[in-house]
Amino acid sequence: MVVGSARSGRPGQAADAVIPGAGPSGNPGARPTVKLREAGPDDPPRYAPEWLQLREPADAAARAHDLLDPLRIRLANLPGKSGGVVIHDLGCGTGSMGRWLAPCLDGAQHWILHDRDPYLLHFAAVASPRSAADGSRVTVETRRGDVARLTADALHGASLVTASALLDVLTREEIDALAAACAGAGCPALLTLSVAGRVELTPSHPLDSEIAQAFNAHQRRDGLLGPDAVTAATEAFSEHGATVRLHPSPWRLGPEHAALTEQWLRGWVGAAVEQRPDLRARADAYLAERLAACAAGQLRVTVHHTDLLALNRPAGGAS
Repeated sequence: MVVGSARSGRPGQAADAVIPGAGPSGNPGARPTVKLREAGPDDPPRYAPEWLQLREPADAAARAHDLLDPLRIRLANLPGKSGGVVIHDLGCGTGSMGRWLAPCLDGAQHWILHDRDPYLLHFAAVASPRSAADGSRVTVETRRGDVARLTADALHGASLVTASALLDVLTREEIDALAAACAGAGCPALLTLSVAGRVELTPSHPLDSEIAQAFNAHQRRDGLLGPDAVTAATEAFSEHGATVRLHPSPWRLGPEHAALTEQWLRGWVGAAVEQRPDLRARADAYLAERLAACAAGQLRVTVHHTDLLALNRPAGGAS
C-alpha cells in the first residue's frame, strides 16, 4: 500500500503534520494504520478519511480499465445471477472502489463492505453509489471484521471479491487464505493498486534508488509482502486453478497533484528513514529539495502499481 504524509488542513497543526493513516506504522507487527483519535485498546486502527479522499482521484485514474471487459464477461456468465451480482469489497476504507467500479458495471448490484474500522464503514456506506452503468439499483451493507480471516463460507453467494491497495499489507499466509476463500466460493477477484516496488521521479536525484530500496525493505517488515504481493497472489490463485491477468496501474503525479505528491513524498522518505536511520541526515536534505521542486511545479512522480484479476472456476459449473 502506498503511504504518504503531509498537511492535514486542521487548525493548530504544523504544515508538515502527518495525516493519520498516511505514514508508516511505528509498531512492529502492526498494520500500517494509526488511530484517528483517542480510543480504547481494543478499538481497531484507522486510516484518516483525509488521506483516503486525497488519493481517490489518482487511484481512479490509475486502475486498469483493460481488466473490466473480461470481468464483465465472467459476471454475465455466472450461474444464478439473474437477480444481480453480490460484490464483497475487502478493506473498503471510505468506499472508493465501489464509487469507481459500480458505475462501470451493468445490472443490479449488492455491495458488502468489509473493514475493521466502523468509522470508515460509515463513510463508505453514506457515500456509496446508488445506480449501475445502466441505471440498475445498487445497494450496500457493511460488515466489520478482519478481511485477512475471510473464509469461503463468509463469501457464500459472492459474484465478485474486490479490494484496493490491500495485497501488499498482507502476509503470504493471508494471501493464500484469500485465494482459497475466493476459489471455494467460485468467484472472481479484482485486486487493484498493489505496490510494484518501482518509483520514477523526474528530474532524477542520486539518492532516489537508495530511498526506494529502503522503502521497499520497510514494506516487507514483519512478514508483510509489500512489492512481492502480486507475485505471491498470482501463484496462490493459480494453484487454485484460476486464470490470472495482470495489468499496470501507475500513479502519474504532475504539478496538478501537488498535495498528493507532497504527502506521498513525506511518507515514502519517512518509511525509508524508519527502516534505515543512518539515512536521516541525507534524507532530510533530499526531502526538502524534493518538496521545494514539488511546490514549484517542477517534479513529476510515477508510482508503479499492478492490478490483478483472478478468474476462478464458478461454483455452478459455468466457464
